[in-house]
Amino acid sequence: MKLDEGFLHSMQDTMKLLRTHGPQEATAALQRALKGQVPQAPTADVSPVKSAQAPGTFGTHSYANAAGQRTYKLYVPQKYNGQPVPLVVMLHGCTQDADDFAAGTQMNALAEREGCIVVYPVQPQQANTSKCWNWFKPADQRRDAGEPSLIAGITRDVMAKHTVDPARVFVAGLSAGGAMAAIMIRAYPELYAAACVHSGLAAGSAHDLPSALAAMRGGKTARARNTETPKRPLIVFHGDADKTVHPSNAAELLRAYGGQAVVFDEATRDEAGKRKSTVERVKSADGVDAELWLIHGAPHAWAGGSARGSYTDAGGPDASAVMMRFFLDHPMRG
Repeated sequence: MKLDEGFLHSMQDTMKLLRTHGPQEATAALQRALKGQVPQAPTADVSPVKSAQAPGTFGTHSYANAAGQRTYKLYVPQKYNGQPVPLVVMLHGCTQDADDFAAGTQMNALAEREGCIVVYPVQPQQANTSKCWNWFKPADQRRDAGEPSLIAGITRDVMAKHTVDPARVFVAGLSAGGAMAAIMIRAYPELYAAACVHSGLAAGSAHDLPSALAAMRGGKTARARNTETPKRPLIVFHGDADKTVHPSNAAELLRAYGGQAVVFDEATRDEAGKRKSTVERVKSADGVDAELWLIHGAPHAWAGGSARGSYTDAGGPDASAVMMRFFLDHPMRG
């Protein structure tokens, strides 16, 4: 059977869109191709959004190693006076930057309240035209190589310059950043005590652009090839109306804790004026906790976020606050 040349061209355009405009445009292009429609290139990326004001300091820094150089923004709360504090590493999604992600998640205000430091590594357009973390590239999925080495290096750089409690260092991300957070907790279990993956994918879900698109669509190839037993706790947020990264990827993240895991609580939360969420908690055979919030009717966006940032859903539960609760309840053990 001869493949339709128009469809092949559409698939080529889809690959290009994933590189240049991120997963949402690539997914839309793929859906149009499957429907026989001609994909059109988007007109522009999301405009940068300034971070919300908070009383602490929010400055720009730089880190470099053999894999390259990355800038990062660092929020230090006003109450910090040299005492050991938690550190949260926040990995933005495609088309975002540190200011945008900080504004949308409101993590700086939360850091001020909880007394923790927050660092936002920045993915430049030189590394990915749409500023996506390259979670689908084998070279960026390994310990001490590529982007994981840069993120770990930034984490250690902050720890060297500030008094950080090494038992309370955490990593979180949205979409492509969430997929990279899953890679980081697997690659560096001695560095990060727990992770949060919001609207992301499991480590090992893809090895190139076609497999990345398949994983995002929730196809059979989305099942992560990693079979390692999780060493650190994980909290996952995902909207069941997400059209960019299929919700089955959230279940895949918890699958590694399954098999011998025990579900000890499953409930539906209904906060006033907020979307309902089904919350599932599991514990692996080794006693490692994982928690999944499936948010009903939610799109591909940070739950409970502020409209000052991109890709936020104000109608969702406060993912930032729930995440911080989970993190602070799970310091490094063993």
